[in-house]
Amino acid sequence: MTDFFYRTEDIAPKDVTKYFAETERDRAIIDSLKSRAPTVMVGSRGVGKSFLLRIAEQELLRDFDEDRNFPVYVSFVRSSLIRSNDPERFQRWMLARLCASAIRALEKKGLLGAVPRGIKLIAGSNVGSKIEKTRIEEIAEQYEASYRDPTSDVNTDDIPTIEDFRDAFEDLSEELDITRFVFLIDEAAHIFLPEQQRQFFTLFRDMRSHCLVCKAAVYPGVTSFGDTFQPTHDASIVEIDRDVMASGYVEHMREIVEKQADARTQRNVVKNGKNFAILAYAASGNPRLLLKTLAEAPNVGSSEVNEAIRKFYRSNIWTEHTDLADKYVGHEELINWGRLFIEGSVLPAIKARNDTAISEERDTSAFFWVHRNAPETAKEALRILTYTGIVKEGESGIRATRSEVGRRYTVNLGCLFALETTPTRTAFEIAQNLSVKRMSEYGANHSIYAEIADLSLDTIEDESGFDLAPHLSKGVDVLDLTSWQKGKLHELGLTSVGEVLEASEADLKIAKWVGDVRARRMRNAAIASVLEYLSG
Repeated sequence: MTDFFYRTEDIAPKDVTKYFAETERDRAIIDSLKSRAPTVMVGSRGVGKSFLLRIAEQELLRDFDEDRNFPVYVSFVRSSLIRSNDPERFQRWMLARLCASAIRALEKKGLLGAVPRGIKLIAGSNVGSKIEKTRIEEIAEQYEASYRDPTSDVNTDDIPTIEDFRDAFEDLSEELDITRFVFLIDEAAHIFLPEQQRQFFTLFRDMRSHCLVCKAAVYPGVTSFGDTFQPTHDASIVEIDRDVMASGYVEHMREIVEKQADARTQRNVVKNGKNFAILAYAASGNPRLLLKTLAEAPNVGSSEVNEAIRKFYRSNIWTEHTDLADKYVGHEELINWGRLFIEGSVLPAIKARNDTAISEERDTSAFFWVHRNAPETAKEALRILTYTGIVKEGESGIRATRSEVGRRYTVNLGCLFALETTPTRTAFEIAQNLSVKRMSEYGANHSIYAEIADLSLDTIEDESGFDLAPHLSKGVDVLDLTSWQKGKLHELGLTSVGEVLEASEADLKIAKWVGDVRARRMRNAAIASVLEYLSG
């Protein structure tokens, strides 16, 4: 059975191009990430944001000698670990992480042999021709270890101000003959902590200069830009959207699978093309969801596909959504209402419409419409659903019955297929006959809003802090790892999320059949899963 890569973090950066199944839309996004304009890339979990950032990085490195545009890939996923008492901890940590990542990227490219003058400022100390751990790296790591002791102080004297940061990179640009530093920032903002998000986008705007440009990957719906950052003026917004209604959609999703699948799995995909297409449609354009369900149905037989769809889209995807309520208590009512709204109202209404459409050979639906004057709390609940990929936000300004205006949404097709008695008998027909003109409607005063209509969004933000400790004590089965990886963690006695976070490669190599390469890959996968779990 193929051992799929679910996350880009599991793939060595130099190898990402081997797994790239390019589309015109992907190319347009990558070109935007490589351009001189600040760019914000928007996409749900698992759609490939990190992957496209890494592709852009590799292409910039490939063309560096000619274009002199230098990429610096930075992940902000460890922001969830910061628990310092310093009120400016997040901004200071961001600057420290940006500086440390730039130094390491320049060193790997062999550009620091002569130790340029500008490097001292962003390193926080004097450096030699062979760079060991810099002071700025130590500061970043101290912040990232602050979850162990939130009362500990971090000495931040050596972190540059944003003005010094820009000046230092202007000096480096001249000394190293670099036209532009391109910061590719992944996991740009801790999803349900609006204050961190606002601080990030203020920094994003302030970093801009003739030799500095920022690119960031964020989630749809749940990102707070703040008052100082205007998305339409301060950056280009690009969305990752693999439209299930586009021609060639299934073929593109098959190509993504073929880049990783072994020969046996590829034969099964070809042999059971219609069943594979159902899995591809169910994933609603999300490669991670497709790979996970295909791993559950490697033979792509009808019984396997039916079971995989029921298990994943009736249970697993909803469990991930509901678990957010345990982490972000302020959002609990919104998260629970969103599930009730989709499971109890939207999906049954669309299914009933499709049952009639199939029997009468008419167009089918996966769409619903919400009036523009619906309560803001309802819209916020829907935005959270877009983060988990259960809902996709569509166009605004859509006219419905009586010419009322609102926004159209799309439900995840897998959640819709999971309601079918036998998905392999009906799901393909549903997917093939979708029409955006057929949608369920929820007006401004629909009774479904009653439970959250009076909920205050200001109160939600005030209560949206995240308590890390309870989640570090949870068992490793909450992590998004393969069964084999979880088995090895249990074999080593690493039974909690916190223990996995603290484990080293040497700890993992104690397990049978785990050597250097597998230990590194397994630890990368485990840590990536821990950090993704802790950040939502």
